Amino acid sequence: MEKMSSWDDWVLAALSKLESQHLTRSLRPIHLRNEREPHQHAMPNQPLLQRDLQVFDEMQPWDRSSVEVQISDATFQKWLLDISSPGDEADCGLVLSDSKAGTFKNLLLFSGNDYLGLSSHPTIGKAAAKAALEHGMGPRGSALICGYTNYHRLLESSLADLKKKEDCLLCPTGFAANMAVMVTLGSVGSLLASDVKPLEHERVAIFSDALNHASIIDGIRLAERQRSVELFIYRHCNMNHLNALLSSCTLRKKVVVTDSLFSMDGDFAPMNELVKLREKYGFLLVIDDVSPPKAHGTFVCGKNGGGVAEQFNCEKDVDICVGTLSKAAEHCCKASPSPAVSQQLGLDLLAVTLGHEDKQYGPTWLGITAVIVGRKEMWRRRAIWDRVQDFRALTGIPITSPIISLIIGSEDKALEASQHLLRSGFHVTAIRPPTVPPNSCRLRVTLSATHTRNDLVRLTAALSRCINLKEISVNGATGSYARM
Repeated sequence: MEKMSSWDDWVLAALSKLESQHLTRSLRPIHLRNEREPHQHAMPNQPLLQRDLQVFDEMQPWDRSSVEVQISDATFQKWLLDISSPGDEADCGLVLSDSKAGTFKNLLLFSGNDYLGLSSHPTIGKAAAKAALEHGMGPRGSALICGYTNYHRLLESSLADLKKKEDCLLCPTGFAANMAVMVTLGSVGSLLASDVKPLEHERVAIFSDALNHASIIDGIRLAERQRSVELFIYRHCNMNHLNALLSSCTLRKKVVVTDSLFSMDGDFAPMNELVKLREKYGFLLVIDDVSPPKAHGTFVCGKNGGGVAEQFNCEKDVDICVGTLSKAAEHCCKASPSPAVSQQLGLDLLAVTLGHEDKQYGPTWLGITAVIVGRKEMWRRRAIWDRVQDFRALTGIPITSPIISLIIGSEDKALEASQHLLRSGFHVTAIRPPTVPPNSCRLRVTLSATHTRNDLVRLTAALSRCINLKEISVNGATGSYARM
C-alpha cells in the first residue's frame, strides 16, 4: 500500500540521520552462566525452558489461591468505616469492640487483574526460584552497557511470535513503553525537519481516544515538547468523529493510538472500523493491548492468547502493539520489562530512545515461562470467557469482556456498595476520582479463570442487594448508572 509505505520511508530516513550523527547503538546480549551446570547454559533453547515445566488441562486446587484472599480483622473494620489502614495489625491505631487481634476475614477477590490465575501456578513459582538461585535478580547495568541478556532476547522473540510481529523490544515498565513509543513517533517529525523547529507540514498528527491510558497521554505530552506533534483527541470509540478529524487534517504523517480494551469501562476499541479507516487514510495504527495498570488483552483474548488484535483477526493491520506483562501473568512477572512490539516502525529508532533503561533478569525468566504456560493451558482462556457468559446470563447485563464497570455515580454511594460487598465476603473496590471523572464512581468487577459459576451466583446475589442490576444496560460505555 503506497500510503503505508510512507511510514517505512520516514523511519528509514530518520534512522539514516541518526546514523550520520553517530547516535545509533545496538543491543548486544550477554550469555548468563551457571557454574553448577555450565553445559546447560551455553544458549537458551526450548528443551531447556521446558525442563520441569508442568502444564495442566484443568483447574488445580492451588489455582483458587489467586482469588481467595484474607485481610486482618482490624483492616476489615477500618475499611467498613472508610478509614485508611496500612494493614499492620501490630500498630493498627484503632481498637474496636468487635475486632479481634490476630483474626482474619476470608474474601473472594473480584477486583484483581490476574485474569488467568497464573499467580499461584507452581511452574511459574519454580521459575522464580530457579532464576534467583542461578542468576540473581539484579541487572548488571543498563541495556546498552551489559544489562541485556540472551534471556531478554528470547523473551522478545517469544512475544513477537505471540503477537505475530517482526520483532519486540523490552522496556522496564508498560508506562515507559507507551511513553517511549509516543516520543519516538514525535522524533520522526523532529529528525526530518528542515530546521530546528519542524514546519507545519513536517509535524506528526497523533489521534488519541479520549479515554486512553495516562501513559499514552503523558507520552504524547512529552512528544509535544519536541514541537513535532499535533494532538487530536476523538470522542471515545467514536469512529465518525475520528473520520471527520482525519479527513480535515492536512498533515501527511498520521498516527492513531488507542487502548484495545479500556480498563475502566470494559469495552473494546472498534478494531474492525479502525482497520477500515487505516486503509482509507494510511495512518500508523498503535494499540495499547496491555497498558499499565491493565494488560487486559494479552493471554486473555484470542485463541492463542495473542490479544485483542488476534481476537478481531486484524493482527496484520496493527502496526505497533504496546503492552505490559503485569496482568494476565499477574505476579509471576509483575516487575518484568514490557514489550513494545512493532511491525513497521524501526525498532532501532525505538532502541535509541530506550537504550539507557535497566532490565531485570529474574522477572524475564518468569516472563518466558508465563508465555509458555499461558499459551499451553488453553482451558484458562475458555474458563474466563465462560465466566463472562455466566455473568451475562445471571444479570442480564450484555458485558463483552472480563472487566465489568457498574457506574453508580456519587463517591458515597460507590463506597456504600463496596462496603456492602465487603460484609458479604467480596473484595470489590470502589473506583473514584481522580481515576474516573466526578459523579461517575463505580464498582469495577473483574473476572478470573479461577472463579467458578457458583462464585458468580453468590456475587450477583450480593450485588442485587445494593444496586438495581436490571436498570444497567451495558458497562460504562453507554453512560448507564446503577441505582442503589
